Amino acid sequence: MINSKEQIIKFFESGIKDKKKFKIGIEHEKFLFDKKNNQRIDYSKIKEMFSALLEFGWNPILEKGNIIGLNKGGKNITLEPGNQIELSGEKLNHIHEACAESQDYLFELKQVTKKLNINIVSAGFDPISKLDEVPNNPKQRYKLMTKDMPLGGELSLDMMYRTCGTQLNIDYESELDFIKKFRIINSIVPISIALFSNSSIVEKKKSNYLSYRSKVWQNTSRGGLPKLFFENLNFEKYADFVINFPILFIQDKENYMSGQKYIFSDFMSGKINEINNRLPTENDLSTHLSTIFTENRLKKYIELRSMDTCGWDCLCSGPAFFIGLLYGNLDEVHNLVSNWDKNKIINAYLEAPQKGLNTQLMGKDLLYWASALLDLSKKGLENRDILNKNNKNETLFLNHLQEIIDNKKTNADHMIRKFSKNEDLNELYDK
Repeated sequence: MINSKEQIIKFFESGIKDKKKFKIGIEHEKFLFDKKNNQRIDYSKIKEMFSALLEFGWNPILEKGNIIGLNKGGKNITLEPGNQIELSGEKLNHIHEACAESQDYLFELKQVTKKLNINIVSAGFDPISKLDEVPNNPKQRYKLMTKDMPLGGELSLDMMYRTCGTQLNIDYESELDFIKKFRIINSIVPISIALFSNSSIVEKKKSNYLSYRSKVWQNTSRGGLPKLFFENLNFEKYADFVINFPILFIQDKENYMSGQKYIFSDFMSGKINEINNRLPTENDLSTHLSTIFTENRLKKYIELRSMDTCGWDCLCSGPAFFIGLLYGNLDEVHNLVSNWDKNKIINAYLEAPQKGLNTQLMGKDLLYWASALLDLSKKGLENRDILNKNNKNETLFLNHLQEIIDNKKTNADHMIRKFSKNEDLNELYDK
């Protein structure tokens, strides 16, 4: 049972790994549409799709008799609130492995979606549906979240039902290593938003944003980029942050209840009557940590969460970019960003969804910083020097980003150009 701050600090310390054992975990979400009517697929279609994926060796995950996901080895496919699906990948050693995993998943997904007349959309925000057109599913926690989340952020339901992101999970070798990595990833959130922007079309119209997903997440309950994250945030300060953070929901056996009236310290003090004043377990702590929706967060590893989902051609570029910076070239990157003013970073963070690479930060635009960071990432991946069977190192996955910087055009810009020509919905679907 967890009843002290020291136990939470120990939880974070238990994530410390030897540098040689560092892993890479990638999660990415996709929208699914019915080809017949261009509408998001409903739960009955999800069940058909999951059933078809069982043929590829996936196993069902059930909740009260309903299928809510699949697993295979260390991989999971989970069901999001509006029937988006997310692959949470295995913990892998390098980007070559991670990219191969994504390609295997794509192969399986394409077999099944073709058979069931389903289109895939790889964008950060649903470009077609209105909120009231998005179906839901029987996953219990989402009913509570749908009721409680809008109380703390006006676009919370858009976040749940109409966004898709790519997430990277990375390791740390010490508390100091965590402090450096966390400072870097929070400082470069505006650059990440701009570089990976891919949600410019909303309800079949130009949204006047390049990353409308990021705009939504900035107006989501429990989200954002707290100023606290720019201090030298150690395990103890993060534990304080977690203890004083409101609870979203509590799982009690097979049932979920709203945690809206409580913060986590109430749970730790045995003050929650509805669950007979029991104390939180490590599972309860993990649930709480995973319902803090900030741009980056800590569990027993660090989660980077500021990238829009993108197509299969660029899926590996984001993870490669960050691995080059954080695993391959940490000190040089830390030297670059450690003197940036947190107020200027937060201002750039708020402007980046709309202004993209033209956003100003510390007297330069984000295109300048993206280019500088890409060079540092390349150097980091060259330092790692991990080769595939063709003797190519991981820098090959940065080509997509180099093209963005050379042409000053992001995925969002390309989508605006393609879709604006004739407003053909087919331009929005994965080819």
